[in-house]
Amino acid sequence: MWKPAGGSMITFSSAAAPRAAAAAVTCLLVTGMLVVTVGHPSSGDPVEPPVAAPGGKVFSAYFKKLTRERRAMSGPARRSAPPAPVERLSPEDLFIAVKTTGRYHRQRLDLLLDTWISRNMQQTYVFTDGEDEKLRKRMGAHLINTNCSAAHNRQALSCKMALEYDAFIKSGKKWFCHVDDDNYLNVGPLLKLLSQYSHTQDVYIGRPSLERPIEATERLGTAEMRQVRFWFATGGAGFCLSHGLALKMKPWASDGTFMSTAEHIRLPDDCTVGYIVEALLGVSLIRSALFHSHLENLGLVSDTHSQVTLSYGTVENSRNTVYLKGAFSIDEDPTRFRSVHCLLYPDTPWCPSPRRL
Repeated sequence: MWKPAGGSMITFSSAAAPRAAAAAVTCLLVTGMLVVTVGHPSSGDPVEPPVAAPGGKVFSAYFKKLTRERRAMSGPARRSAPPAPVERLSPEDLFIAVKTTGRYHRQRLDLLLDTWISRNMQQTYVFTDGEDEKLRKRMGAHLINTNCSAAHNRQALSCKMALEYDAFIKSGKKWFCHVDDDNYLNVGPLLKLLSQYSHTQDVYIGRPSLERPIEATERLGTAEMRQVRFWFATGGAGFCLSHGLALKMKPWASDGTFMSTAEHIRLPDDCTVGYIVEALLGVSLIRSALFHSHLENLGLVSDTHSQVTLSYGTVENSRNTVYLKGAFSIDEDPTRFRSVHCLLYPDTPWCPSPRRL
């Protein structure tokens, strides 16, 4: 097993190079880092990809894969009654980390602060890359200036995730949940989902956006090598880790070692979490179809009020949002987050009417 202090390293063998490159591009695509080629106007700066970015046809094929994966995740018919909770949870048991960058403080964060964060400020921490006086007044100590690079590349993303992890460990909370700044987090269904598990057990829950695990080659010594295959929950849909599992991740994640781990496999932050959990610790990802990213067809999402996360974006020049009728027009609410919020919390002062939309 590879550990950062051991002097061994992870690399891609020449025979596995095509698979490795594909894995790297896949992770970058899933995390929204190749958005220039897929037309997502609300994404960050272009990444420095290891290979040429795929064209629109490739993305179309990838989108079809996501649809197949969504069907595969639907699973058997629902139980007649939900399972009894393993432990009772409250919002105070959560450590919610929101990853953002300075250029999106007004465009994205203000919307989140007006909607779901406004009801969950005490357990939500925003991790950004620069100081913002206006945001500081609104969030106080819940705004974390990481001093990480504002670039949208592997190193910058892993830098923020490393600090998210350390802050969670210091908090002593039961659950760590990561979301991006284009996610709406519905805390009620999240607590209901997490209550089915014990925070002391090994729990890694989220949504994969691929139909097969990623493959990489791990070099254990001078000549010894092995293939590693693992699933990961895409950060663009959000994911959660139990406190018990997070503690076991320390050798590869605490005090900056997360960045070293990410560099060894040369993959972004969410892929690195999957590598640590599945490949190094042997804990399997628990798949949940209640998490949603901008890489799936959000118009197909039903039971909006029951979902854990939602997102928005643009796919091949078409708007990609949940379909929801409400008092706000598309021009007034292009992300549909305000409409979702008024569906969930009709008593919100700025909602057009007290009725449920």
